[in-house]
Amino acid sequence: MKTPSNRNTPSSDKLGETTNRARSSDMAPAIDDYLEPKLHRLSDEFDGDRQFATTLARGLDILHCFTARDPQLGNAELAARTGMAKATISRFTYTLTRLGYLRTNRSNNKFQLGSAVLSIGYPLLASLNVRQIARPFMRELADHIRGSVSLGMRDRLNVVYLESSRSSAPISHPPDIGLSYPIARTAMGRALLAAMPRDRRAALCNEIKVKTPADWTTFQERIELSIDEYYERGFCVSYGDLRREIQAVAVPMRPMADGEILVFNCGVPTYLLTDGQLQNDVGPRLVSMVRSIEGAMGIF
Repeated sequence: MKTPSNRNTPSSDKLGETTNRARSSDMAPAIDDYLEPKLHRLSDEFDGDRQFATTLARGLDILHCFTARDPQLGNAELAARTGMAKATISRFTYTLTRLGYLRTNRSNNKFQLGSAVLSIGYPLLASLNVRQIARPFMRELADHIRGSVSLGMRDRLNVVYLESSRSSAPISHPPDIGLSYPIARTAMGRALLAAMPRDRRAALCNEIKVKTPADWTTFQERIELSIDEYYERGFCVSYGDLRREIQAVAVPMRPMADGEILVFNCGVPTYLLTDGQLQNDVGPRLVSMVRSIEGAMGIF
């Protein structure tokens, strides 16, 4: 992967101008509808694919309906979110319960995720030794910035947290392992896009545009600005695009051996930041931290 300095970039005057424009009040405000229930219905992109196991995909879609906001769902709610018939949902939930991927809450007869889901995810976490190596670095930086430092990777059109460390300062909605947020709305997601080869980035941006058009319309300009900012300064910034009270900066690692791109971010409560601190202090410190972690892992 090319380093940020290896690409022709906008002048600092232009970057400053566009940064101010991105932060101005005429930009669309941060919105929280990513917290609302999402429909989980198979895309027609799989139509005609004889190798695609539709039944398996539908079962996985049911599991994806459960969130931290909606940890318990009944058959009727699952039918509404997936578009499947209630009789079909009933067979799926019965099977998933028998296999341990769902369990029934006896007080309301609704379903919630079972322990088998957690056991599937652990081997992935255990295989990422970067988590253990990064922890002391993350803890030190989180204490310094009085915020949080997290590590994430791509999950379809989202980024999902793999590790997180936070300071003792109170933080609303503290990050945690397993949380996922839209790529388009986050500094972490934009840093992921910036680190991708041009063809992969274009394909992912097109997927965001097609599948989440509202996000693309709202955040396209800020995504493009963030990519330019990454090549200028080595990090991407989000000025409260996910949550108004949190500002964030993110830096991608160099790609892993399998091509996977991991990204670190810092989130700091807005009221704790002084003017320019995110760009002039937090961002450069995060870049330095990521380079130190890469060095400890022998990634150069």
